[in-house]
Amino acid sequence: MKLRYFEYRKARIEIIPMIDVMLFLLVFFVIITLQMIPDAGVNLQLPTSTQSVDLPHPKLTVNVAPDGTIQVKGQTMTDDQLTALFQASGDPTKLELTIATDKTTPFQKFMNVIDDARKANVTDIGIAAQPIAAGP
Repeated sequence: MKLRYFEYRKARIEIIPMIDVMLFLLVFFVIITLQMIPDAGVNLQLPTSTQSVDLPHPKLTVNVAPDGTIQVKGQTMTDDQLTALFQASGDPTKLELTIATDKTTPFQKFMNVIDDARKANVTDIGIAAQPIAAGP
């Protein structure tokens, strides 16, 4: 029996590892895409405005419910917790914040959220509004 150092073998393409890699890539892109969807878990009737402008996707959205509860990413927070969240977000001056409040929410609750943001030195604050067509 003669041993060969380099044996000639025909190349084979294995399909199962390729399927595994493709499934991992698919799962990766689905998870990343789901994280890019803005918070839409609170049903609010936004106030209307004829001067509303589409803003880029904010880094953080604060929802103020009609009863005055504050929710961020599905978690209910107090004013102090909200200020701590803003301060823990890295550089608060670069945080893009959007406040979405129901049109029946007392204005003081809305101002409390703005005060919490200003305490944490957040300067880029947007207000969510429903656009309406300008009248003649």
